[in-house]
Order: sequence, then C-alpha cells, then structure tokens
Amino acid sequence: MNDDTTQTNCVFCQRSKIDTYILKETPHFRIITDYAPLVEGHLLIMPQEHYACYGTVPASFDAELHELKREVRTFFDRFYASPVVFWEHGVFRQTVFHAHLHCFPFKGITYNLTDGLHDLVVSSQDDLRTWYASQGHYFYLEDPHHALLFSPDMDRYFHVIRTILWTGATAHNGKTEWRSPQQRQEAGKAMIPLTAARWKQFQQQGEAHAQ
Repeated sequence: MNDDTTQTNCVFCQRSKIDTYILKETPHFRIITDYAPLVEGHLLIMPQEHYACYGTVPASFDAELHELKREVRTFFDRFYASPVVFWEHGVFRQTVFHAHLHCFPFKGITYNLTDGLHDLVVSSQDDLRTWYASQGHYFYLEDPHHALLFSPDMDRYFHVIRTILWTGATAHNGKTEWRSPQQRQEAGKAMIPLTAARWKQFQQQGEAHAQ
C-alpha cells in the first residue's frame, strides 16, 4: 500500500473530478455511478483514501464495506428487480489504479464452479489481503452464490468477461455489440441521471421506512 492517503495523479482521489457521480459517502468509502456504464445502475464502491486494490484495504474497513454491499443489493433488488454481480480487476487490467468494486444489476448470471478457472472461493476480505500479499495481482468476481478470486491469466480473464459480464450486460440492455469506453461514456449521459434519480428515491424511501 502506498503510505499517501491521496495521489495527485489519481482521478478517484480528487473529489472535484468525481463530484457529479457521487451518490453516497461514508467515513471511508464512496458509492458513485460509473462514468462509462455498461448498463443503467452500474455503480462503483471505492475507498476515499488511495489503495491500489481491495487486497490492500485494511480490515478495519470491512464492516463498512459489507454494509455498503448490502445496501447496493437492496437497491438493485428494489429498483432493478435484479441481484448484484460484484467485479474487481485488482491491479490486473485496471484503468484507474485506485481500488474500486464494480456493481452490476445482472439477472441469471452465475459462474460455473465446474469450469475450474478460479483459484480460490473467497470467504472474507482477509482472503484478498492474504492473496495479494503473497501472490500479487488477481481479479475478483462475486455472483449471488459465490465470491471467487482468479489469478491474473488473460485467457481466464476474457472468458469471465465474455461469459459473465458481457452476457449480463447484453441481457440487461439488449445490445450485442461490444462498445468502447468512449461509446459507453456517451450512452452514460442518459443512464447516469436515471441511476442517480433511482438512488435518490431509494435513499428517501429508506429514510421514510426508518421513520
């Protein structure tokens, strides 16, 4: 882990650069909309301080992260009638080198354990920290049934991208062609405000339920 809590060259460390995407902040994390979403509802959970990946985020943050993941599950269930798929590149294949967990509202998407491509069934965040400390790079997938860690192999990576993430995105939005980040960013101009409006309604409902 870098000892600096922020990095001047990291867009996720510069709140002013992501301010329009922020949906929620807690003591150590933010939930934001992805700036180039695969689908409407595509969110990111990220630490406010600079960590390379979730394999370096301290254990003292785990309960807070767990609660945010639970909240995203509830949001997707209520507003997209869909379970959540969590995805992290690790440091492997990242485009922004700041820990961030993708959250997708994907229905009917499950990794088949018999494929045998994963290296570890993850039981806690400690597994990510232990792997990263000893093995380094990884990528991470969590569907409604399993949390899985994969070693940084390109064939495995693209297999999971193709069979899980792209299949989920296609089922969600009906678009079968692969879109570049630039194309997704353009499409996101319509999707991001819809996601933000649904999140605002979700938060208001939560407050009403609490009262």
